[in-house]
Amino acid sequence: MNRLNKNHRSQAGFSLIEIMVVLFIIGIMAAVVAPQILGNKDAASIKKAAVDIQQLESSLEMYQLRTNLMPTTEQGLEALISIPTIDPIPKNYPEDGIIKRLPLDPWGNEYVLLNPGQVDKYDIYSFGPDRVDGTEDDIGTWNVNEYLQ
Repeated sequence: MNRLNKNHRSQAGFSLIEIMVVLFIIGIMAAVVAPQILGNKDAASIKKAAVDIQQLESSLEMYQLRTNLMPTTEQGLEALISIPTIDPIPKNYPEDGIIKRLPLDPWGNEYVLLNPGQVDKYDIYSFGPDRVDGTEDDIGTWNVNEYLQ
């Protein structure tokens, strides 16, 4: 009986052909699925930037309601987390700021505030996936709704 078990164990396992077939099938599945997943990541990153911009826009409106001012380009979005040290300095600034921290865009860059804006009264924008200012993939207050549909 012991001798039969030894022979049976030595023949257990997969042949090289079976392993190659499984690897081939996994490769085909990866080739089909990977582009769909990577495409969704890009779309999700753009959508996240659009949502961040809307939230920053709401925070700027809160800043304006609380202080009767709007941060300048020089003060930047940092005015939302701590009282500006550059004029005009608001008198009614909340002790804890308007928000706790500023988000980075999905590509690791800071969002930009222009006041007055080049497109609207003020502009908040990200340089987008190419990380270059002034290109067509910039995401800002002027086109944020296009990305949220």
